[in-house]
Amino acid sequence: MQFRDYYQILGVSKDAEKNEIKKAYRKLARKYHPDVNPGDKAAEEKFKEINEAYEVLSDAEKRKKYDRFGTQWRQYERSGGRPEDFDWSQWTSAPRGGGSTTRTISQEELERMFGGGLGGFSDFFEMLFGDLGRRSTGFGQRQAGSRPARGQDSLHTVQISLEEAFHGATRTLEWEGGRRIEVRIPPGVRSGSRLRLSGQGASGRAGGQAGDLYLKIEVLPHARFRRQGDDLKLTQPIDLYTALLGGKVNIPTLEKTVELTIPPETANGKTFRLRGLGMPSLKTPSQRGDLYVSVDVHLPTRLSAKEKELLQQLRNLRP
Repeated sequence: MQFRDYYQILGVSKDAEKNEIKKAYRKLARKYHPDVNPGDKAAEEKFKEINEAYEVLSDAEKRKKYDRFGTQWRQYERSGGRPEDFDWSQWTSAPRGGGSTTRTISQEELERMFGGGLGGFSDFFEMLFGDLGRRSTGFGQRQAGSRPARGQDSLHTVQISLEEAFHGATRTLEWEGGRRIEVRIPPGVRSGSRLRLSGQGASGRAGGQAGDLYLKIEVLPHARFRRQGDDLKLTQPIDLYTALLGGKVNIPTLEKTVELTIPPETANGKTFRLRGLGMPSLKTPSQRGDLYVSVDVHLPTRLSAKEKELLQQLRNLRP
C-alpha cells in the first residue's frame, strides 16, 4: 500500500507525545469529517488520511515499526515476523578503524531469524522489499519444478467513528502500482469485527493463489455516547426545577433529536430507556438497540438573597 508522512498529516513532530497526537487527530477529524463537509471529496480523502495516520501513530508498536522501517513497515507486519525484536548488529562486524562490513547469511540462519516458513533467499528479499527485492537481487525468478504456494493473509486495522459505525462507511485502500479497492463497512459493526476480502492479501508464490486481506475494525470513543453491544448510553444534564417539577428535555441521538418527558420528583441518576434509538444490528440492520439516558441534576449556584429566602421558606414547610 502507499503510505505518506503520518506526522506531517497530523501536523505533529516525530517526538510528539501520545496525548498531543490524539489532540491533533480530534481537531482535524472534526474539521474534515464527512458530516461537516457533505459532498466534499477532497475533505473525505483528507479524513481518510487523518484516520490512517492516527491508526499507526496512536499504537506504540505500529509507531515503532513505522519510525524504524518507514514505508516498508507493513511488509514486515504482513510477513508475520517481528523485526522490532531483531538485532541487526549480530549480522555485521566492525573492522579495525571503524565502519562496518557485512557477512553472508545462511539459509539456516534465516530460519532462526524469521522462523521456518521461508522458502529461501528469494522469500527473504521479497518479504523485506517486495517486487523491488526481486528485481534488484535476481533471487525472485521461479525455479524449475517449484511448487505453487498460497500467499499469506494480511491484517489491516481500520478506525471509524461511532457515527460511521451507525450509518456505515467506505474506505479506499491503495497499493503501490496504483491498484485500488473500495471497502464497504456495514452499519452496526463493532470494535474487533473483521471483514474478509478474498484474494486481496499477499501474492502467491510460483503462481499460487493470493492470500486474503482481513480488515479489523476499531470504533473510536465518542464524546457523548457510550456503546454496550447494540445499546447506547448517554448522561443528560437537567436543572433542579425540571427534576422537582417535571418538564421536557431535548435528547440528541445519532440521527435526530427527540423529546424526553421528565416526570416530577425525578431523582438524580434515574435512567430512562428509549427503545429503538441505539445502534443497528450488524446481521439485521433494521433492528436497533436502545438508548439509555441517565439524568444528571445540576444544582443552581450564585443564589440571590431572594432565592435563599424562598428556599428557606421551602425548608420550613418540610420539617
